Amino acid sequence: MVIRQCQQCAQADINMVIKQCQQCAQADINMVIRQCQQCAQADINMVIKQCHQCAQADINMVIRHCQQCAQAINMVIKQCQQCAQADINMVIKQCQQCAQADINMVIRQGRSYSQTFTGLTTARAQRALPPLHSNRTQHCGVRDRAECGRMGKKIKKEAEPPPKDVFDPLSIESKKAATAVLMLQSPEEEILIKSCEALYKFAQKGDENKVTLLGLGAMESIAKLISHEDKVVRRNATMVCGVMAANNDVRKLLRKLDIIPSLIARLAPEEEIVIHEFATLCLSYMANEYTSKDQIFELNCLESIIRLFSSNDPDVKKNAVECIYLLVQDFQNRSAVCDLNAIPPLLELLKSEYPIIQLLALKTLGTLSCEEEARIIMQEKQALDHLLKILEAKELNDLHVEALLVIANCLDDVETVQALQQSGGLKRILTFAETSPMPDIQKNAAKAMAKAARNDEIRRFFHEQEAETSLVKMLGNENDSVKAAALLAISVMCENMASKEILNRNGISQIVALLKRENDGVKEAAAFALANLTTAYPNNARAVAEADGVNALINLLSDKKEDPVTNACTVLINMATQEPLRSIIQTHGVMHALVEPLRSANNMVLSKATLTVAAFACDGDSRTEFRNAGGLEPLVKLLSSNHDEVRRNACWALAVCANDELTAVELCKLGALDILQDLNLSSSRGNHFSELAYDKLLDNNLSLKYSQKGCLSYNNLLTNGFYDHGRIKPEAKLLSLEELCKQPLNQNRAIIIVNSRCPELASSVSPTPDEEKRESSSDLSQSSRSLSASKEKGRYDLLLNVLL
Repeated sequence: MVIRQCQQCAQADINMVIKQCQQCAQADINMVIRQCQQCAQADINMVIKQCHQCAQADINMVIRHCQQCAQAINMVIKQCQQCAQADINMVIKQCQQCAQADINMVIRQGRSYSQTFTGLTTARAQRALPPLHSNRTQHCGVRDRAECGRMGKKIKKEAEPPPKDVFDPLSIESKKAATAVLMLQSPEEEILIKSCEALYKFAQKGDENKVTLLGLGAMESIAKLISHEDKVVRRNATMVCGVMAANNDVRKLLRKLDIIPSLIARLAPEEEIVIHEFATLCLSYMANEYTSKDQIFELNCLESIIRLFSSNDPDVKKNAVECIYLLVQDFQNRSAVCDLNAIPPLLELLKSEYPIIQLLALKTLGTLSCEEEARIIMQEKQALDHLLKILEAKELNDLHVEALLVIANCLDDVETVQALQQSGGLKRILTFAETSPMPDIQKNAAKAMAKAARNDEIRRFFHEQEAETSLVKMLGNENDSVKAAALLAISVMCENMASKEILNRNGISQIVALLKRENDGVKEAAAFALANLTTAYPNNARAVAEADGVNALINLLSDKKEDPVTNACTVLINMATQEPLRSIIQTHGVMHALVEPLRSANNMVLSKATLTVAAFACDGDSRTEFRNAGGLEPLVKLLSSNHDEVRRNACWALAVCANDELTAVELCKLGALDILQDLNLSSSRGNHFSELAYDKLLDNNLSLKYSQKGCLSYNNLLTNGFYDHGRIKPEAKLLSLEELCKQPLNQNRAIIIVNSRCPELASSVSPTPDEEKRESSSDLSQSSRSLSASKEKGRYDLLLNVLL
């Protein structure tokens, strides 16, 4: 017989000793008749049946039945590949179809070398066992027992059958997810463990599987098993919950099941790391909705999550940081996280070797730094030093954008900026922003400067570090988003007069050139920058004209977006304060271009457009151009605007246009006089400009002015057609001469009309006294008859011609 070596202790079991099963701890010893515990049938002739519990076979001289093809193969001799000699006592049973070998009489180790036998032959062994007969029990009982006796081995007694009241173990192989879901109701822990494990693997394969499990009602049972008393059941159930929570519909159901308290309980220190990992994963998914954020806050669960920042497992850290990042999007959670002293561990996570953890930590710090309390803590913990080190590390370029966002928030505090300036950190930031090859870095740096520079003191710090020069260099970047961000920062820096002076020497020509870019954002930002640059600084206005910016600005008046039009109007208004520049702009057709903005629906555009009309309609040619372009009609309509600034500016523009007689007449025809009269009667809608515009129109209608006010100005000259109707109420309408002539004679006083035309002389020779007397008598008689006829007919008022 053969010597078999034990694989664990390297000791030989002599005389055909059978290896004990490692899982079920049952030994089949010395060629005994082993009875199967499940089917109670004996395998005779030294046959060992595979263990049903652990699925491991200890095969010694066995004819084993193949599980795949259900065919039994007789023992073959295994040949050594190295020495090409057959080891007789080592018989391998191989299935011809599935090529799986069942080892019989175990592998014997050579005396001179250790070898593994894989070659197979169909020859039978020289010392083969007797052929197997149908009467296997008889054969085992005669020869084999005799041999065992000679070996000195004791024969093992047959195992006793199990009690009759015990249910025999049942092995079930399921291929349907519904069966595994049904097994979640089982009271047996082993079944629950295997069912959860199978469902976890199934859910991991895709979102469709998650929907399937949701439809089968798996989550109701999983939610209960998360709090199961068995640790393994809890672990597997938590794993299923963490994977399933990636689906939105699953999260809705979990909220209804109130899963969050159970998940928080799984974050206890005594729980396994795997449970921590998947519990925080599920919480991170749940934290996307506001209702879950609010519930986590009310349950005071933030501390349990923050504690996991110091976990040894990177997945737990990642999920915990991501969960906090989502939670701090809500302002109340931000304050609570700061109170729980979460910023120091977040700064420690910046040193992690995993980029995703560093990125999430930076994002969380970026959100927290919006709070002043957090910025104070970060300053105390010297967080900016950590961030500057990240910026200077080229290998960490994937973190530079988020690091700059955190720095940008910290720059809102004057004390922080002052400390950075003293330590040289501010100059390092500007240099990094200027020289960085990444467009996102430069864009975010410019945005950070624009945000911080709104403070006067911080703007002064930036100016001392020559931030304007860095911004002008950014304008040369090919990326349009960088240009727009730099222009925005320049616009803010221009609040400082010293910055305007620096940009006057270097920068305006580049900004004017950007007005012609096709990118709408760049054009808008360039116009905004020029609007701020030219405000209260005439030198910059002249620089814009010298850079050929007039045509570009006038072209912007027809832009489809409101902001470019508004900013272009502002620049033109600033330039119009200088007479030479105003004349240049007028020659480029600015009055015609202003008609379209007057029809805009945006109140800011209307306000700036009417103010621009008032700035350029100061000479007759401009008013004529504006009138011919059809600009009076939309201007008159704006007098009825409900926006106070639009209405006031429209009155101002109309007052300027009314200086021209023809324009004033046209405005009166469009009903401007009546609208202005109504405005002046209103205590809320009227303004000083409406009164001025009304007076300007009255100066071209002296009859109405005299009837309403009872007097004329020293510069009002009476012309042909003036008539004195007498005083009328402010709200009354003055009738024209034609309308007055059609009225019957009444008791009112006579209406005086002025005729400025000189009478024609009847002849060049003076009449004799007799002729004068007769002519005078005749005229008097005729006049008397005419007056009598007028009284009788009652058709006309008495008209006295006063010859001047």
